[in-house]
Amino acid sequence: MGLLGWIIFGFFAGLIARAVLPGNQRLGCIGTTLLGVAGAFVGGFLTSVWRGTNWRDPEPTGFGGAILGAIVLLLVSQAAFGGRSSR
Repeated sequence: MGLLGWIIFGFFAGLIARAVLPGNQRLGCIGTTLLGVAGAFVGGFLTSVWRGTNWRDPEPTGFGGAILGAIVLLLVSQAAFGGRSSR
C-alpha cells in the first residue's frame, strides 16, 4: 500500500474509532489519520500476541484490526490524560 493509501486507510479507521468511542477526543484530520495508522500497528501487535506469532516484529493489520487498535489507543490516552486536551 502506498503512502496515499495509508493516509486514506488511517483517516477512515481513526474516524470510525472516534465515532465508536464516546466523548470528545478533540483530534483534527491529521490526528485522526495518525490515530488510524498507529491503530493498524497496535492491532497487528495485538493480533500477533493473540495468535502466538512473532510479536517482536508486528505487521499492520486489516481495517477491523486498525479500528480496534485505534480504540485501544484512545482508551489508553483517555486513561493517561483523563480526557484532557492540550488545546
